[in-house]
Amino acid sequence: MDQTACTISYIRERNTIDEEALWGRKGFTLVELLIVVLIIGALAAIAVPRLGVSANSAKISACNTNVDTINRQIELYMANTGDWPNNFNKIGNDTDYFPDGPPECPFGNLYTIHGLTHRVQRHSH
Repeated sequence: MDQTACTISYIRERNTIDEEALWGRKGFTLVELLIVVLIIGALAAIAVPRLGVSANSAKISACNTNVDTINRQIELYMANTGDWPNNFNKIGNDTDYFPDGPPECPFGNLYTIHGLTHRVQRHSH
């Protein structure tokens, strides 16, 4: 046999071995799949509680911002009229002070003006 024939024979033999190795395994084993599912479950167990905490802190921040905005508008009302508003509806429904409507607490609590300080107090959630 000449060298070219030997080389071709070797290449054919080599390709057959590689194809058998390639096609001999068609998928993942059950153990590999279980490990992947466990890893994803562990990551989800870490991430999901943190999402709930961040959503709650965002609502608290929005509520505090609303209180600050209302107090600024109360001061503006006093500067414009020379009198303090006696309830929140007096300025809350006035489009000069809240063109988009009165702010609402993300938790559903009502904002009320304290009679002595003429301010809306921050409330706990």
